[in-house]
Amino acid sequence: MPLTIGLIKASLPSYFPQKHGVFEACESWLKELAEAHGARVVVAEAIPMNAADVREAVHEVQAQGADFLMLLHGGFSMGDVAREVARTYLPMGVWATPEPTLVDDIQLNNFVSLNMTMSIARGVRDLSADPLQWYLGAPGDADLTQRMGQTIRALSAKKALDGAKIGVIGGLAMTFYNMEVSTDTLMRQLGVWCDHIDMHHMTDLMAAQSEADVATELAAMAKAAEVRGVSDKQMALSARASLAMRAIAADGGYDALAVSDWPALQENPGMHPGAAFSWLEENDGLPVASEGDILGAVTQLVAKSLTGKVGCLLDMTSPDFERDQILMWHGGGGPLYMAKDDVAWINHPMIGRGTDAGSIYGAIADYEFAHGDCTVIRVSRHGTARFAVEGYVAEGPAIGFTGCRGWIGGFSSADGACSARDVVTSVMEHGLEHHFILVPGQHRAVFEEFAQWCGMEAMVVIPAHNGLPTGAAR
Repeated sequence: MPLTIGLIKASLPSYFPQKHGVFEACESWLKELAEAHGARVVVAEAIPMNAADVREAVHEVQAQGADFLMLLHGGFSMGDVAREVARTYLPMGVWATPEPTLVDDIQLNNFVSLNMTMSIARGVRDLSADPLQWYLGAPGDADLTQRMGQTIRALSAKKALDGAKIGVIGGLAMTFYNMEVSTDTLMRQLGVWCDHIDMHHMTDLMAAQSEADVATELAAMAKAAEVRGVSDKQMALSARASLAMRAIAADGGYDALAVSDWPALQENPGMHPGAAFSWLEENDGLPVASEGDILGAVTQLVAKSLTGKVGCLLDMTSPDFERDQILMWHGGGGPLYMAKDDVAWINHPMIGRGTDAGSIYGAIADYEFAHGDCTVIRVSRHGTARFAVEGYVAEGPAIGFTGCRGWIGGFSSADGACSARDVVTSVMEHGLEHHFILVPGQHRAVFEEFAQWCGMEAMVVIPAHNGLPTGAAR
């Protein structure tokens, strides 16, 4: 179901909102904006004058599925209207339009109601747990369009997570203790379900795929990227892994997968599923997080909701402080659309290296990221905290390690510009898990607003310093 905005119009008895067409213009424009972002608007029929009226209006829009209450001050309204709306504890916005004229008698006097509502709400509502946003502007104003559109996107992502299901295949990679997740906390905080699936179920499904289906899948993968040096056997195993994970996601109704890609799959059937991860993310839009990283999968779901596409799960691999850049890389997974140039399916470069057999265990995608703006995000601490910076993908001192990779610099956070050294300091001192999601474009602000609606703590950028970690890292 799409995000549903419940619009409640407020004003004391006055002909001025009607004279200036405030309610009609705002309702029409809000419906257009919501539709543009895949949301919808339901409207309370009456204009409430007191707390009892408000309860009826709130019940009316809630009965129609309202996820977000928008209180529109068309004219001056009394404080008991604001107080009663604020007590509902649904995500809430408060909106006032500018005065139609700045001379003679004041026409609407609705800005003061906006001010009153924000002040009154603070007294009856825990704003850290149940925030609200204010809006000031006429329908169609660029700033209002951006601000309200960002809220719709952020709350749509919150709604998309509530009830989302992640299939965890094979559990957490061995000894990756930093990625352990309390599924109770995750459920309570974000409404995300996790189902654990035995690795044997995946390998049995791989073996059960028909030769015809494998051939079809292989043909599609080979059309999307060059097969460079990977044996037919390993490419066939990649196709089987893709088919098996697709079936698991479909059968379980999973919105994302978190898969322990080593070491069990190297023992049986003797492969690495990195290419299958990339293919499912590219072809199916199905997020697949390596190493059983549940919060990596959650972050991917957020990225998908906010941007329309799956991002790339990466490690912060090699900082270059002199160039003020960080190489972000991973040796498995990553959707192909993010590539700067051609993409190739290659042998996994790490598994089996140094042995007589060499690197034979499975294929991965090999490419450099396209240059341009990007956002790096992570949902952390069982879903209770978040980290986000924006940056720019550019040329680095070398092409980077084999796999999905790019050099990121030009960092900034909610507090302004920051250096690569600041970012690394923050990652280390907050103890952030070592997977991050990179998406093209500038999406930090909407991710931050999404996280605030979800009650996540901000993990701020900590300026680089000498000595022990500071109190900023809690």
